[in-house]
Amino acid sequence: MVQAAATIEQLEQARCADPFACLGPQPADTGYVINAWLPGAKTVKVRSLEDDALLGDAKAQRNSSLFSLTLSTATPPAPYYYEVASKEGDYRRIDPYQFRDQAYHAVHFVDHQPQNLYNQLGAQLIELELKNTKPVSGTRFAVYAPNASSVSLIGEFNWWDGSVLPMQKTDLGYWVLFVPGVDAGQRYKYQIKDRYGNALPHKADPVGFYADQYPSHASLVYDHNQYQWQDQAWRQQAASDKYTQPMSIYEVHLGSWKRKIQGDEAVYLSYRELADSLIPYVKEMGYTHLELLPISEYPFDGSWGYQPVGLFAPTSRFGDPDDFKYFVDQCHQQGIGVIIDWVPAHFPEDGHGLARFDGTHVYEYEDPRKGWHPDWNSCIYDYGKDTVRQFLVANALYWLDKFHIDGLRVDAVASMLYLDYSREEGEWVPNVDGGNHNYEAISLLKWMNEEVYKAFPHAMTIAEESTSFAKVSRPVFDGGLGFGFKWNMGWMHDSLHYITKDPSYRRYHHNEMTFSMVYAFDENFVLPISHDEVVHGKGSLLRKMPGDEWQQAANQRCYAGFMYAHPGKKLNFMGNEIGQSAEWNHDSSVQWHLLKFEKHQGMQKLYRQLNHLYRQTPALYECDHQPHGFEWIDHHNSEQSVLSFMRKSANGRQKVYVISNFTPVPREHFRIGVEDSGRYRLLLNTDAAEFWGSDYQVHEHCSADTQPWHGREHSICFNLPPLATLYIVFDADD
Repeated sequence: MVQAAATIEQLEQARCADPFACLGPQPADTGYVINAWLPGAKTVKVRSLEDDALLGDAKAQRNSSLFSLTLSTATPPAPYYYEVASKEGDYRRIDPYQFRDQAYHAVHFVDHQPQNLYNQLGAQLIELELKNTKPVSGTRFAVYAPNASSVSLIGEFNWWDGSVLPMQKTDLGYWVLFVPGVDAGQRYKYQIKDRYGNALPHKADPVGFYADQYPSHASLVYDHNQYQWQDQAWRQQAASDKYTQPMSIYEVHLGSWKRKIQGDEAVYLSYRELADSLIPYVKEMGYTHLELLPISEYPFDGSWGYQPVGLFAPTSRFGDPDDFKYFVDQCHQQGIGVIIDWVPAHFPEDGHGLARFDGTHVYEYEDPRKGWHPDWNSCIYDYGKDTVRQFLVANALYWLDKFHIDGLRVDAVASMLYLDYSREEGEWVPNVDGGNHNYEAISLLKWMNEEVYKAFPHAMTIAEESTSFAKVSRPVFDGGLGFGFKWNMGWMHDSLHYITKDPSYRRYHHNEMTFSMVYAFDENFVLPISHDEVVHGKGSLLRKMPGDEWQQAANQRCYAGFMYAHPGKKLNFMGNEIGQSAEWNHDSSVQWHLLKFEKHQGMQKLYRQLNHLYRQTPALYECDHQPHGFEWIDHHNSEQSVLSFMRKSANGRQKVYVISNFTPVPREHFRIGVEDSGRYRLLLNTDAAEFWGSDYQVHEHCSADTQPWHGREHSICFNLPPLATLYIVFDADD
């Protein structure tokens, strides 16, 4: 018989760390005692699960909620359930404390490989096969809280009462319990007490797959096996060599791409509504990929998802996880890849989240000089802890596995790499060699990339890294970080700085448009004009441009043409493609009403044509990351602010000559050197009337002269419109 008084006190105060030692079937001198903790129960009958036979009436101990039944049997009782009469009403409950081994099984192999974490922790729906009776379905819960003195499972299935379902602590610091009858969709949290017995805010599940919005922020049990995917064809044909394929990415914040009017307010579109409207738009515009600002659950709308709390749960703002799977599935069926922003650099302090999860720094560095981010007022993961490293790597794999995501764009990599990032002297802790590199974060990123490409060779990882850290997008075996691609923040910064200058001053900044080619092939670059460039007072892309209304639009068109021809994959944030006038506001939609004006229609037509030309023209993408695919024609013409270069296909038979005139002055009879004799065809003119350009006359075709120019034996002559980019193609196969 248990030490009833001590046990009752522990259970009443929800501080029992070893419930399997006092609840469920316990050996006794005369056989077995079944102990049940059932707050509010008046009477308790114990019945066989096999045939409903009455095993006996359990009696209350010391006038408490602890009920006991003594059985004179030499072996543990067969599976049983309780028939309870209580003040809340009558109910049946299969005793979770008779399934000790099944609960412990949750953590037997959790550390053997990263994927085990999301396949074993959190709330796992399972079915127990039992002898001589029907299977028992329920949910197995497991959570890591190594320094907690007690953890209880609370939810709508136990009236959120922390005394009802104490969890069992294991030697590895995990708390486990299998609860029969808990189905998909039921809400739950963890009630945790720190090492001193102090109650903490109720915690959502760190490995929860589905989460409620404010105010509950509860986790929900979710069945990952329910959704039936239809994207097999996409996954079979997905190219493993992304480097020689076109990649034009449309970056989207799902909450503000488009909204619908409901009553008197504009509300979010659901994942399924977005599938019906966003996907056809992306396909019609010619983008190859969608990149979504973070969709891991986050509490604050104004963080845009960059302060995530539930890394394993797609935000329920737009629907449930199956709805998000449907969205991805539909993207794939329409030939569109899906990239998500992934945030392993920091997390917020919200009470229901990871911060001081069990009263100690389970997930974050303890020293605030390493564990607190001054820019974002958030916690920094402790990249030196094995459990944290596995948590993050498992999460990266989880999105690729369970949601068929095609790529991860990793946010704020520079803040992870450097211990002194955004810190003054004395505010950071040097590494063991006295330097500023965070060896633990570097090691984590390498491991993450290795695991991703090993398990999902057709996927890709993309680093947002703003420094000159070496070999970010080079393999780990070659001394790199292992990313597939890196955002070219240098190109973005320099080119935007240049294009915002008045054209009369651009001659003094010419090198800002040419310098990127000095390092263009050091990494596998993506050229990003992202959300960060059109928010926080920076103005929209259109409004960055100098001049009157026409010149602003012409500048953006010229710049877009230059961008799509420059080596590197492409990324544009929503709204850029229609020449949005206002900077991005996450609380509203893209300014779609502007499309009633010809200027914005023309801008949209240009981006559509750029995307389609880019995808149809191998010279513009096949050698994005190889020097032999690019040649300057003339990068010295600062006086006229004209740049000209050539892009070549992998076999060298297709060549696109790109000429950008960054002044409002047209250039008649402009000549550039070319390699081949024969006919040349105008592929793109950003000044064309259909794009709201001036339609300055440019011939559709021209023939090469034998007049040498720019060090080449042949040349072509044409009119160069004001503030315009031209693509002129020579194709040996035409």
